[in-house]
Amino acid sequence: MDYIQAIILGIIEGLTEFLPVSSTGHLIIGSSLLGIDPNDQFVQLFNVAIQLGTILSVVVLYFKRFFKSLDFYYKLFVAFIPAVVLGLLFNKQIEAFLGNVTIVAICLLLGGIVLLFVEKLFKNPTLDNADNVPYPSAFKIGIWQCLAMIPGVSRSAASIIGGMQQKLTKKAAAEFSFFLAVPTMFGATAKKLYDFYKQGLVISSHEWGILGVGNLVGFIVAIIAIKSFIGFVTKHGFKAFGIYRIVVGLVILILIFSGHSLQMV
Repeated sequence: MDYIQAIILGIIEGLTEFLPVSSTGHLIIGSSLLGIDPNDQFVQLFNVAIQLGTILSVVVLYFKRFFKSLDFYYKLFVAFIPAVVLGLLFNKQIEAFLGNVTIVAICLLLGGIVLLFVEKLFKNPTLDNADNVPYPSAFKIGIWQCLAMIPGVSRSAASIIGGMQQKLTKKAAAEFSFFLAVPTMFGATAKKLYDFYKQGLVISSHEWGILGVGNLVGFIVAIIAIKSFIGFVTKHGFKAFGIYRIVVGLVILILIFSGHSLQMV
């Protein structure tokens, strides 16, 4: 992987991490189009560790919320528990899915269909403040988030839909999804780094530079994406994202089944 590829993937990560379109799916597709070897250990680490930049963007934008009360952290921890448990139990199965463009395309398509109708499914929200999410609701949102362990589902989409199912408004559900991303992505990155070093692998100075550039680009782009997303989804809802997912999913499936070499594993 070179610096230009890291910048491109950083832009993809920053744009898609907090939108309900699957950042992992887009990174897999982007890596495929760039001709990056999906079986390279550093590439697999990069696609997870690049999330650190986007984590920082949430902390910067919502700085005061993260220092409001300990109750805020307790709720995030409760919502984080399902991902920890299922992630540890099914780590090998999850790793096996990563890099499979066909699975990504199918999940993008199906998730897009869900987003077209999600606002009709979950009407009459009663909670407009992400800080006031009850503990049982936080845990249930965390369970919804676990659907994103399948590449192409979208962590953001799963947790936002989970929030709406728990009677949160679109804005509150989106914000809780942002907050929940911090422990979830930090935990995933820490686990990936641990596994990387456990295999006796070492990150070279060049690779540290690649990670730094990717995270910096992701951080800058994510700040812009978060600000834009909240305003857009509050006013227009999720249909545009649903249509986008359907189109991308169909295009990728057509390319794959017409013989183009997008399949990575």
